[in-house]
Amino acid sequence: MGGALSWPFVRLYVLALLFFSANAILNVIIPLRGDELGASNAAIGVIMGAYMFTAMVMRPWAGHIIQKHGPLKVLRLILLLNGCALILYTFTGLGGYLVARMMQGVSTAFFSMALQIGIIDALPEKERSQGISLYSLFTYMPGIVGPIIALNVWQAGGMGDFTWMLIGIAVFTGLFGFSAARGDDKSRPGAGANGPHSRASQSWGQLVRNPILLTCSLLMCGASVVFGAVTTFMPLYAAELPGVSAGIYLMIQAGTVVLGRFALRRRIPSDGKWHSAFMMGTMLLLTAAALCVSLAATVSAMLLYVGALLMGIAQALLYPTLTTYLSFVLPPASRNVLIGLFIATADLGVSLGGVLMGPIADATSYSGMYAICAGLGAVQVIIAYGKRQHRMDERLELEGAGRQAGS
Repeated sequence: MGGALSWPFVRLYVLALLFFSANAILNVIIPLRGDELGASNAAIGVIMGAYMFTAMVMRPWAGHIIQKHGPLKVLRLILLLNGCALILYTFTGLGGYLVARMMQGVSTAFFSMALQIGIIDALPEKERSQGISLYSLFTYMPGIVGPIIALNVWQAGGMGDFTWMLIGIAVFTGLFGFSAARGDDKSRPGAGANGPHSRASQSWGQLVRNPILLTCSLLMCGASVVFGAVTTFMPLYAAELPGVSAGIYLMIQAGTVVLGRFALRRRIPSDGKWHSAFMMGTMLLLTAAALCVSLAATVSAMLLYVGALLMGIAQALLYPTLTTYLSFVLPPASRNVLIGLFIATADLGVSLGGVLMGPIADATSYSGMYAICAGLGAVQVIIAYGKRQHRMDERLELEGAGRQAGS
């Protein structure tokens, strides 16, 4: 097989699977451990949210540094930092968990940017969406079995097993990563690597100046709040419901993401155009998923699993669709940095899903908090309509044609 399924790319996908496998375990263990130690939902949300908040801050810098120095050099250093973060979990308490989450956030920002920039730069335009979808697919694969493993370890009281698992993941990921990253890094800085638009410190203003980037970022951030609230509080919420398991919920959701991204990878638009109906349908799925999760406490606990299925489909479609679209419409000279900024808004949303929704859950209930998430999803449907997007697309095409004619 060639293209997005050729062996060099498959090695990168497998590396992504190994890199994110620890999170599938930590996302279950940390909330349960925090609850056991008497931490509030707000405190648990801060610890969980620190991971993506740190990643959000570092994304634009990651895009800038990778654009200057190439993905492979950065990747080797990040694998070492990630290993140190995982080992820190094995001998510290909640305070150490917070530090480790922040270290993981730095690692994830650079790791995911390095791999995604490499995929976007190496694949032809028609295969970009497939490459991004397959990368995302492999990052979710650990979520199929990781939560079940984590719950079994927790219920068995085997924190020693938890320690050895994290050490094993850290070592094996590092060894495989250095093997996959061997060879000369022939990436060169982009044409605008040192220009004003490529400076990470100035890239945040693009959210205001670029309507396309703003719309995509609002959609990704709002949806990620829902995703983050599910990841952070599902282990605690499911424990209150009879006959359901957080591990099964997370397994269904992650499995749906994996199957959806593989089965639908050719259906994701890869033409550089905004598809309003497609995006509105995706946001409707997200809204329905959050509503099912909320109603599981009062109508039927089995609605929790329906919500997992719908949430997985929405996740399968949203991120690769928006990332592929931006890879076409953003200016090439600053594309890497701006995509880093877009991904940062996704990180911000996941972080807010823990930090903001934790106090709401303390003040109301988990069910009430997920009902608010459903309301947020309904707002996203309106944003996804994106009338201005069509006009912006046309204007960008005209400006591009004008630049080419003048050159």
